[in-house]
Amino acid sequence: MEKIRNLTQVNAELQERKAAASDTVDFKMVTFCLGGKDYGVDIMNVKEIARADKFTFVPNAPSFVRGVYNLRGDIIPIIDLRTFFHLPLSRNIENGGNDGQENMLIFHIEDRVYGTIVDKIDKVVGINSEQIQPPHPIFGDINIKYIQGVVEKSGDLYIILDVVRIFSPNQPKESAASVATSATASAENTVHDPSSALSESYDAAGATTESSLALDANGVPKSASNEDLGFIKDQLAALKHFYASSLNEEWVVRRLDEWGRTRRGTEIQLKNASDADAYIEPFYSPFSGAFWSDEYAYTLKTLLPNLASNNIQVWNAGCGKGYETYSLACILRIRYPDSRIKIWANDSDIMSIANAPNMTFEQTAVPEYCRTFLTKAHTGCAFNQQIKDSIVFEYHDITNENTLPDINLVFCRDVLSFLAPPQQDKILSDIAEKLKPGGLVILGAHEKLGDPWRPVGKDDIPAFAKG
Repeated sequence: MEKIRNLTQVNAELQERKAAASDTVDFKMVTFCLGGKDYGVDIMNVKEIARADKFTFVPNAPSFVRGVYNLRGDIIPIIDLRTFFHLPLSRNIENGGNDGQENMLIFHIEDRVYGTIVDKIDKVVGINSEQIQPPHPIFGDINIKYIQGVVEKSGDLYIILDVVRIFSPNQPKESAASVATSATASAENTVHDPSSALSESYDAAGATTESSLALDANGVPKSASNEDLGFIKDQLAALKHFYASSLNEEWVVRRLDEWGRTRRGTEIQLKNASDADAYIEPFYSPFSGAFWSDEYAYTLKTLLPNLASNNIQVWNAGCGKGYETYSLACILRIRYPDSRIKIWANDSDIMSIANAPNMTFEQTAVPEYCRTFLTKAHTGCAFNQQIKDSIVFEYHDITNENTLPDINLVFCRDVLSFLAPPQQDKILSDIAEKLKPGGLVILGAHEKLGDPWRPVGKDDIPAFAKG
């Protein structure tokens, strides 16, 4: 009888361990729809999510190659997974049209980048890898060699694709990667990078593409002309999606003079993305992509207004990896110790959003004002539950509809300048509509708002109130 009890106890312990293991998330996947079914791919292979509607046609390419696409200066092949797997196409493709934007997953496989078209991109799902079951021939829509496994999560069944096998350059020549690479190579003579296109447009207009600043008697470049300024603006937009507007015009003009003086006697044009990166490097705000320093955080604290409500809603657009959001959460908790704080932290970088809630740190790497909010983790330290509960990290493209509650504070550093002016205007209009009386908008160090906004910031922390 004692042996039976011992065996029962052992079985119960094994079941408890198995259940605990199943709750451990060690595999995250981006889920999407193809032909009415749910699929997933390892998030580690996903570079980003995008939407586009203009692809350059490649002659003599297979039907599943939609063309090539200029992704911030890199020409990448675009594969339609629906056609590749012989799945039903969406209506706009069946009708031969391409009016609406397509949903794209951008994969980074080995040293190559591929774009893929899918019907709908859903969400990031975390599972335990032990839950993944081997594929079965019953999934006949797709060749079983391209399926990594299947898994059930919250009542939904996901087919996990092996994108490494699909896109690996080492696969046979009929594979998607081999065909896509050939398509890209064949398009090199017909697809121009942004700098080439700009050079051609300037030649056609009769302007020189070897633009340079004239030198004075001492060999120092003179101030830039309107032609130089227009050329630089076009190059920044094409190479880095940085758009000059009333938001940053003052900095763009000042930076052009600085740029000319550091390139004595050489042309000032931006020939490639590296030149553009060097040009806009001084634009970024202090502690971009890092924890705010104690001095910066407490300077910002002095700008934060007295708020009538104890229920404080904050929008942190373009939160990146989350360092800024955690800095913000800590300084808000110090400034408003008795308030209920909710920070809506958005970014279009899916990897950053997926990892931000579970970040751990060495205590010495965290600034002093944050340390009181730390707790010990398995590796290093993490922020305590009070801070974590105050933040909602969400994947979101702010150029789409922003379904936020009325907000007290907006932190949007160095984000708007990388959107086209019509998008800048739309988002600022949304902010003006949702911002509560007495609320503030914090922009990047070199961004500013005109009427009807009123500046209330200082130094490298531009802050603006309505009216």
